[in-house]
Amino acid sequence: MTATLHHMAWVVLAQVQEPPEAAAEGPSAVELQSVWDFIVQGGVMMIPIGLCSLIALTVFIERLVSLRRRKVIPTEFLPGLLEKLNGSPDDPAKAIEYCRADASPVASVFAAAIKRLGRPIELVERHIQEAGQREVLKLRKYLRVLSVIAAVSPLMGLLGTIFGMITAFQTVAASADALGKTEMLAEGIYEAMITTAAGLIVAIPVLISYHWLSARVQKLVMEIDEMTVSFIEEFAEHPLLPRAGAGARAPAASRPEDRPADSPLSVIDSVVAAT
Repeated sequence: MTATLHHMAWVVLAQVQEPPEAAAEGPSAVELQSVWDFIVQGGVMMIPIGLCSLIALTVFIERLVSLRRRKVIPTEFLPGLLEKLNGSPDDPAKAIEYCRADASPVASVFAAAIKRLGRPIELVERHIQEAGQREVLKLRKYLRVLSVIAAVSPLMGLLGTIFGMITAFQTVAASADALGKTEMLAEGIYEAMITTAAGLIVAIPVLISYHWLSARVQKLVMEIDEMTVSFIEEFAEHPLLPRAGAGARAPAASRPEDRPADSPLSVIDSVVAAT
């Protein structure tokens, strides 16, 4: 009860001390605005910034769906492929047809390897690298669009702010009643700064999305690389597979940690080349 009376006393005191003109101007000075009001006040540069946000959202959703693991590396692909090869290792045609029917990125890389089974290991590695580079480019599809939007959006916001500042100062300079009325300049600056805020609001999440998707692509490529190395170790020199020519057996593929630095087998190098 005492706290309530104390609060009421402070309210009455504040109302007594508040000037009448301030009380009259209070409700109109603080006016809630919607998001659409901010967009309209931002000027013409809000249009390209808004288009960039829509394009970035579309690309992010598309890549999010396309980079799901079950689409890039289906869980059932490798067991099915090994079953085809173990059942008939001297006839890789069925395994190649199985890879073509799967049509996933990992299947394309394995198909390139299976077509050259029994040939020198260097030739198999080269074709795996070429197939891996093509698939990495597909996985990184549209990511450059996100990178460009993340870089351009703040610049468009800054350009909109400069246009707004020019308009604000021009209005003040052309007005005969501008002397002593700083609210005219403040209103123009307020509207001009909206585009800078909008550009940053678009650029920050887009930049985060770009790096997150790039890291996801790299993780999937590393997994494909490990699967390919294990496959080459087991099947590249299978004794039942026909060889391209006679001669001594080429050395088996090495694991990533034992592989020479200049070996073309690593598909991870394709990520660097495609970035």
